[in-house]
Amino acid sequence: MTISKNKVDKELNYSSLEDNQLIEQIVKNNDSKLFGILYDRYSNIVYNKCMSFVKSKDEAQDVTHDIFIKLFFQLKKFKGDAKFSSWLYSFTYNFCVNYIQRKYQKNKETFQSLDNLQNHPYDEIDDSEIFKMQAERLKTSLKTLDPNDKMILLMKYMDGMSLKEIQHSIGVGESAVKMRINRAKQRLLDIYKNIDQ
Repeated sequence: MTISKNKVDKELNYSSLEDNQLIEQIVKNNDSKLFGILYDRYSNIVYNKCMSFVKSKDEAQDVTHDIFIKLFFQLKKFKGDAKFSSWLYSFTYNFCVNYIQRKYQKNKETFQSLDNLQNHPYDEIDDSEIFKMQAERLKTSLKTLDPNDKMILLMKYMDGMSLKEIQHSIGVGESAVKMRINRAKQRLLDIYKNIDQ
C-alpha cells in the first residue's frame, strides 16, 4: 500500500514541475510517461500551429503526433537558455516548414529561397498593410506563400513573438530577422494583390 501511494505522490509531484525540471527528468530517465505530461501541456498549442500549415484536422493531428515523436528524441538538445515554449515553437515551425517542403517537393520551383533574394532589397512594408488584408484572401495568400516566409510572419503576427524571440528561435541576427520579415511581407502583399477579389 505504501509503495503504490509513494508512486502516486511521485507522479503528482512530476506533474507540478516546471518545464525545465520536467524535461531534465524526462531526458535523465528516458521516461515516456513523464513525456506524456509535457505532451498534455503543449499538444493543443502544437496542433494549432500545425493547422496554420496544413489543410485538414486529420493531417494536423498526424503532423502533431510526428512532432512529438521527434521531440521525445530531441529533448536532450534543449539547453534551457530560452523558455521551453519558445524553443518548442521554433521546433514546431521548423518541422512544419520541412514537412510542407517535402510534401510539395515536386513543385519546389514555386518556393523561392531566401538566400536567392539577398540582393533584391524591398522598401520597408508598414504593418498596417498586413492588417488591412481581407481574411479570406489573406488565407489563400498564406497557402501560396513560401513556408519560410509563412513561418516568420506567423511567429510575428499570430504568436506575437518579439524580434528577440524570433531571432533566438531561428538563429539569426536582429537585422536579418527584420529583413526576412520585411521581405516576407512584400511577397505576401504581391501574392495578395494578384488574387482575384
